[in-house]
Amino acid sequence: MVMAPMDDVTDVAFRQMFARYGVGRAKYLPKYLANILPAKKQFISFTEFVSADGLSLADAKGKEKLLKKLHFKRNEHPIVAQIFGSDIVRLKEAAKLVEALGFDGVDINMGCPDRSVEKTGSGAALIKNPELARKIVLALKEAVQIPVSAKTRLGYGSIDFEWIEQILAAKPAALTVHLRTRKEMSKVDAHWDVVESLIKIRDKASPETALVANGDIKSLKEAEEKLKEFKGLDGVMVGRGLFGNPLFFLGIKPSKKEKIILLQEHLRLFEKYLLGVKSYAVMKKHFKAYISDFKGAGDLRARLMQTENPEEALKILKNARD
Repeated sequence: MVMAPMDDVTDVAFRQMFARYGVGRAKYLPKYLANILPAKKQFISFTEFVSADGLSLADAKGKEKLLKKLHFKRNEHPIVAQIFGSDIVRLKEAAKLVEALGFDGVDINMGCPDRSVEKTGSGAALIKNPELARKIVLALKEAVQIPVSAKTRLGYGSIDFEWIEQILAAKPAALTVHLRTRKEMSKVDAHWDVVESLIKIRDKASPETALVANGDIKSLKEAEEKLKEFKGLDGVMVGRGLFGNPLFFLGIKPSKKEKIILLQEHLRLFEKYLLGVKSYAVMKKHFKAYISDFKGAGDLRARLMQTENPEEALKILKNARD
């Protein structure tokens, strides 16, 4: 099970929620909740993506901000840092930094559809430049001792198995495929019907590469069913399905009270690690995910959206919980 890298989402506060609660570490949980947890489970976390160019070229203040995206705690292992770029020298420098920081792996973003990222020849733009993409993987494998992986899409304008073959030719330690094309963004259902074809391509081109599929997974049960259905698939990556539920990898849907408790903790972690580093507005995207599907959720969420700092939000949630 793998946590998808998501910009302005999978920061240290978000990841800590899963490191503390998502693997059944009872010391962090209220007794009534700890008593019903299944056995501890393991998953792999990813950071937000970080610009290799930024790490090389930014001034001291900008570099410090980027390094905050790479801040993690020991309880988050195994954790992979995702970087993006198209300049091999700068990507190698970034990968060496990732290794020095103690990450368990470095992942190259080859699927981000953001126009500002693509303008630099990075992200999904690499799908149209497979020769450079291969060179990047090979260069990073030479530069560091930790595993080098990549995350990409099925193609750019259409499903392109040749692209998958070409990136596998560089034999990354793992390849995660978002089961949509760049053109499709997230506007269509993920193409799980092509996974068997991807497995066959991997088995032929680079059998030692772990294959991970990503797209539309809404529950742990669904993720486990995919792994049973597709023999040879090594992992399932989950993105939007994680929003508002740090207990996802335990297969638990939190109650109203539990959602409020969890959001309170998320706010405290944001306050501890990221206040002053990131805009408080990034926390507001989590309010809808946590505060939903119970009576009065809309009103409570509306009041939270008016807050200007974690302290105000925590006060509202305390009253709602009481």
